[in-house]
Amino acid sequence: MPRILVVEDDPTISKLISASLKISGYESTPCFNGGDAVHMIRNNDFDLILLDVMLPGMDGFEIMENIRRYEVPVIFLTAKGDVDSRVKGLKSGAEDYIVKPFEPLELLARIEIVLRRYHRDRRVLDFRDIVVNMEERSVRRGGELVELTPKEYELLVLFLKHPNVALSRDKILDDVWECSANIETRTVDNHVQRLRKKLGLEECLKTVFKVGYRLEG
Repeated sequence: MPRILVVEDDPTISKLISASLKISGYESTPCFNGGDAVHMIRNNDFDLILLDVMLPGMDGFEIMENIRRYEVPVIFLTAKGDVDSRVKGLKSGAEDYIVKPFEPLELLARIEIVLRRYHRDRRVLDFRDIVVNMEERSVRRGGELVELTPKEYELLVLFLKHPNVALSRDKILDDVWECSANIETRTVDNHVQRLRKKLGLEECLKTVFKVGYRLEG
């Protein structure tokens, strides 16, 4: 059952959305302010986020800045229907932008489209003989299961999503480790070395001098 976080500060609208989701077979979790939303997203696995823009504590655009690294699809639900807000929302990384008031049937149709597209695009990542199943959170090389630590897994996924792109150590720390300021860049080097050894990426996972690393394929 897909899990959807409903970030909406109006209790009436939140209940209406949750009731519609329940009827359609989705599991929903309500949230009423921006700070709590970021905390919940960091500590839970949601399949989709329905996100209001005007929220207490932290608005929807700020939330997007804080959760982009978690790769969870977002649909904005907001009364801000002007073109600038729409463009800003979509450019921030949201999959869709729905203006209030909206019909529940339209919302459900948009949710179905986003989830279908997201799972089709994100379910499996592959590189040569390496296959990452995002739903299982599993990694196989040549069909054999490879055990990775959580950070090794996240680092691998980052490289697979950005092939042939030079990623700086700071960028890697920001995306894989939350508190990059407290972690030395040597940590990245050590994890890259382990990935190379476990997955046979010595020739593909290149060091970019004075920058970071690039997965070439």
